[in-house]
Amino acid sequence: MASEWEYAARAGTQTTRYWGDGIGRNNANCDGCGGRWDDKQTAPAGSFKPNAFGLFDMLGNVWEWTCSEYKKSYDGSEQKCAVSAEDYSLRGGSWAYGPGYVRSAARNYYGPDARSGRIGFCLAQD
Repeated sequence: MASEWEYAARAGTQTTRYWGDGIGRNNANCDGCGGRWDDKQTAPAGSFKPNAFGLFDMLGNVWEWTCSEYKKSYDGSEQKCAVSAEDYSLRGGSWAYGPGYVRSAARNYYGPDARSGRIGFCLAQD
C-alpha cells in the first residue's frame, strides 16, 4: 500500500526526506542528487545510506510500485490495495527526475502494464 510505503520511507521522520529536508549530495540517485549515476541509469542496490529502519534505496533510483490505486487527490484511499485499477500509485522519484520528486510524499502513476527503466519495486518481508 502507498501509506505503508510512505511510513517505511519516512522511517519515523517528519522531514521531506529521511535524511533531512535538503537533497544534499550523494544521498540518492536522481537528476541533481550529486551522485555518479545522476540522470544516467539506476544505481546498484545499497549504493546509498539506509534510513533509520535500515531500508536502502527508498528514495530516488526508480519510482516504486505500490498496490494502491492512484487518485489525483490524495484522499486516504491509498491505504488499501486495489484488486484492479487503471493506474497504480508509484512513490519516491527516480534517477531521471529532479530532487523535487525524491521525497517521501512524492507520487506518480502508471497503468499496470507499463514498462520503463524508471520504475521498479522493493522487496519486503513481514
